[in-house]
Amino acid sequence: MDLTERMLRELAIELVGATTISYQQQEIDFGPRFLRLPMTEAVLQRNPEISAADCRNGDALRVHCQRLRIGTKPDWGWGRLLCEIFEATVEDKLVQPTFITEYPAEVSPLSRRNDQDPDITDRFELFIVARELANGFSELNDPEDQAERFRAQVQAKDAGDAEAMHYDDDYIRALEYGLPPTAGEGIGIDRLVMLFTDSASIRDVLLFPYMRPEAS
Repeated sequence: MDLTERMLRELAIELVGATTISYQQQEIDFGPRFLRLPMTEAVLQRNPEISAADCRNGDALRVHCQRLRIGTKPDWGWGRLLCEIFEATVEDKLVQPTFITEYPAEVSPLSRRNDQDPDITDRFELFIVARELANGFSELNDPEDQAERFRAQVQAKDAGDAEAMHYDDDYIRALEYGLPPTAGEGIGIDRLVMLFTDSASIRDVLLFPYMRPEAS
C-alpha cells in the first residue's frame, strides 16, 4: 500500500505538476495519506442499521440484504454477504483514494489468512472515483488451506457463481513443493489511464484495437 500510494502521488506530479487532478469535474487529491479502512468499518460507517456483531452473523446480514434489496444465495456465508453489502452501499461513495482492507477469506480464495483473525485475509483493494483500481494481497502458501478453498470455489461454481474459480491441481502440487512468503498486486492500467486522461469511458483508452467495435 505504501508503494502504491507513492507511485500514484509521484505519477500525478510527473504528469500534471501537482498532487491534485481533475476527473469528470471532481478533484482527486493524491497529496494526503490515503485512507485505509477495513471492510467491516466501511460498511458500518455507511449503514447505521447494521451493528458490529451483525457483520460476522450470516443470518443477520441476510436480513439486511433483504432490506437493501440485495440478491443472495443460500450457501453464502457472512463474508460474501458482507462484501455484497459493501459493493451495494459503500463502493460508489469512495471518490478520494481509499484502501479497503481485511477482506473476508470467503471472497479471497488466493489470499493468506490473517495471523490474528483467520476469517479475514491480508488483502487490500484501492478505490478511486468509485472504481477498484488495484487489488493486492499476501499469497496463500498453505496447500491444504488452498485445496479447501478451491473445493469451496468449485461448489460455488456448480451452484451458478460465474466468478468462482476452478480446482487447480497443478497449483496445489506446486504449493506442496513449497512457496516462500510472497505478495503481489494487480493495477488496472486502463482505469489508471482513464483517471489521468479524464476519460469517462474505458473504450477511449483501450490499447488493443480489436477490443473496439468495428466500423460498419
